[in-house]
Amino acid sequence: MDTNDPFAANYPAPTAARPLLGLTVLVVEDSRYACEAMRLLCLRSGARIRRADCIRSARRHLQVYRPSVVVVDLGLPDGNGADLIAELAAVETERSVVLATSGDDMLEAEAMAAGAEGFLQKPITSLAVFQQMILATLPADRQPPGLRSVVDEHVSPDELAYHDDITYAAELLDDSPSDQALDYIAQFLEGVARSFADTRMETAARALAGRRAAGLTASSETAQIAGLIQERLVTRVAI
Repeated sequence: MDTNDPFAANYPAPTAARPLLGLTVLVVEDSRYACEAMRLLCLRSGARIRRADCIRSARRHLQVYRPSVVVVDLGLPDGNGADLIAELAAVETERSVVLATSGDDMLEAEAMAAGAEGFLQKPITSLAVFQQMILATLPADRQPPGLRSVVDEHVSPDELAYHDDITYAAELLDDSPSDQALDYIAQFLEGVARSFADTRMETAARALAGRRAAGLTASSETAQIAGLIQERLVTRVAI
């Protein structure tokens, strides 16, 4: 197995300017927009990034290599990210640092109980917050030497990544979604819309989630979301 050990002789050592140099971050994230933010944060920090868009894909990655850090979204298309976190926390050797992420801060307790070593609330755009969270979970011998300047920088993902998320949601809606799929669409769109500051979509997704949680029919809310999606596909996310 490729462990991607950042402290082997052929891996660069971290520096004050690039404190995550030599680390590999596996991002388990279904949103292209959120993943693009993570890519920019890793790039600015010196870390390499790999992406899995679901639990199944993440497990395939982890059969081949062991990343330095795994960032797991809690709302994934094929299950609860907390289950994957628990699996990773149970590994006795070659353990990766495991962080959870979600737009819902109420899920932090669940993530920490599953074994996460930290929680990143979406939207994740702050370079300083991202670096500090990862560095805080690493042992002392993995810290960059000397003083580190904290850069108050925020990344701005390309809005085309949000367009990709909207296209993905449209495909799910066109596929005669089951009740479970509707629940996923609601939480997915609420999260990505909040990250992109698309207030209308976030409000509509929250309304759909509320109707579903109450056990009520949600044909009107589903139709509203479908209409908003079409607007954004036609106008290329002209919010």
